[in-house]
Amino acid sequence: MSFTAYIANIEAKTGKTPADFRVIAEAKGFMDGATLKTGTKASVILDWLKRDFDLGRGHGMAIYALLKGMKKL
Repeated sequence: MSFTAYIANIEAKTGKTPADFRVIAEAKGFMDGATLKTGTKASVILDWLKRDFDLGRGHGMAIYALLKGMKKL
């Protein structure tokens, strides 16, 4: 499955776009400008996404990669 398809599945499940997740992450204090704050561990993001959106590890890591700037759409 392509990364874009993975993101589309996340959007279908949660109703949230990558931009929405970025805004929510900013509001939660995870972001420093356009990227995650230095030292923010994937486990913290995965816990948040599981708790608030019922996303599993694979989907959570996709959002983490976007927030960290490791992946682009």
